[in-house]
Amino acid sequence: MKKVDLREKVLTANDKIARKNREKFSETGTLVLNLVSSPGSGKTALIEETVKALKGEYKIFVITGDLMTENDARRVARHGVDAVQISTGDACHLNARMVDARLTDKGTLYDLVIVENVGNLVCPAPYDLGEDFKVLLVAVGEGDDKPVKYPPMVRASEVLVITKTDLVPYTDSDPARIKANALKIRPDLKVFQVSVKTPEGLDEWTSWLSSRLKAKKQTAQGK
Repeated sequence: MKKVDLREKVLTANDKIARKNREKFSETGTLVLNLVSSPGSGKTALIEETVKALKGEYKIFVITGDLMTENDARRVARHGVDAVQISTGDACHLNARMVDARLTDKGTLYDLVIVENVGNLVCPAPYDLGEDFKVLLVAVGEGDDKPVKYPPMVRASEVLVITKTDLVPYTDSDPARIKANALKIRPDLKVFQVSVKTPEGLDEWTSWLSSRLKAKKQTAQGK
């Protein structure tokens, strides 16, 4: 009897679609982010602030993923950008086919595509959506050791955003410890510390993101 690794088969099929997604985005210079975190870490709030800062300069499309409701897509759309919700039912992550189905050809009409994955620090780690990079969010108060508890997600991410830094005075949490623990897993992580209330670090985050957008556009135009 031949043993079939179903998970490996599923990931192989997903990666094939993800490569096609990435090729399309590479041709048009569309920058694609995949935001991952625990539930309640502030993904939607960060997206809202990012959209408000960049929508005047860039055309933005947002895909939000949750088990149920369209609440997050509505929150984002009120800021004047295109947004759609993927309701996954009982699935704990998005996959490349879901993203491709929501974007089809129109995804290449945007400068920036932000995907808000389902709140989960396990299932989304191995799933490539065709993004340029994953952005891992860890909120103050979640536990300074959160990165070392979920190393596969840290390794899969290029960027760490430590959120809700305005809560530091009310917790025993230390953003410096969160950062240090994450860098133990992946030393080349780009790290930001932000608060959507103060707003600490948002300018640094959006300026860096804008530079990445321009760099990808220039690369696409040079082909």
